Amino acid sequence: MATLLRAALAALALSLIQPAAAQDYPARQVRIIVPFGAGGPADVYARVIAQHLSEELKQTFIVEDRPGAGSIIGTDAVAKSAPDGYTLLLMSNTHTTNESLVHNKPFELMRDFVPVASLNYSDLIMVVHPSVPAKDLKEFIGLAKSKPGELNYASSGTGTPYHMAGELFKAMSGTNIVHVPHKASGEARNAVIGGHVQMMFDAITTMATNAKASQVRALGTTGTKRSELTPDVPTIAEAGVPGYEATIWLGIMAPAGTPKEIVDRLNAEISKIIARRDVKEAWAKQGAVPMVMSPSEFDKYLRADIEKWAKVVKAAGLETH
Repeated sequence: MATLLRAALAALALSLIQPAAAQDYPARQVRIIVPFGAGGPADVYARVIAQHLSEELKQTFIVEDRPGAGSIIGTDAVAKSAPDGYTLLLMSNTHTTNESLVHNKPFELMRDFVPVASLNYSDLIMVVHPSVPAKDLKEFIGLAKSKPGELNYASSGTGTPYHMAGELFKAMSGTNIVHVPHKASGEARNAVIGGHVQMMFDAITTMATNAKASQVRALGTTGTKRSELTPDVPTIAEAGVPGYEATIWLGIMAPAGTPKEIVDRLNAEISKIIARRDVKEAWAKQGAVPMVMSPSEFDKYLRADIEKWAKVVKAAGLETH
């Protein structure tokens, strides 16, 4: 009886403490860990969210880039952090892909994290170095088919949206192009701009500028319709690979066990930020579309995306151990 009483009192104490902690949250600096390289979309949008959260919640939110191993290094750091709302993860569809792509991860996404909020999505753009003798997508596909295994494409790591966009392109176009993973988006981008790698899929938010400056040649975008950022560039689907579609999206998660009150407060604040007119207009200029979801809606979205990419990974024979 005494043991049961102690357990009941402990549970009551915990129930009283958590709302109080949420009410006072944040009482100190909050870290948003970005498991991707500096300068990429995840880093850029994380800093926008951090700046506005700092202003709205009167506490400092900082962004800490921890790239490597296709997002696993930084993600694992968050998984091992205290579930108190003071360490958050900026994640993307890299994470949902890795659930089936990488079997020896030290974490499981839906076991070790809780969804907090979705942020936005944007198209990718397929570009080649100007030295590649292909003026459009059909010419590139013809070139790749004439030289199987001789052309390369860069990505920011295995399992990233850029990698999966490349694998989907290979499968749907019937080409054999070699994947060259890098530690971060910036490295992959520089490899293509420098002519060390022939092609890549990159976020339109960052690579459109390079395409307009003729540092690379844009062959297609990955959405269902042309991007307002590059209206003269056809979609890959219309340019030669019917039905092709791939996007990159971003969201925030926290370590499993983070109090629901804190998760709900962060979701409410982030949802207000990405619904702001100035934020929406700024993001539109970069080709990004806000995504507003509750934690439960984001949970369903994540589970559906994990299932979707599991089928792609299996069909392409990409599982790693």
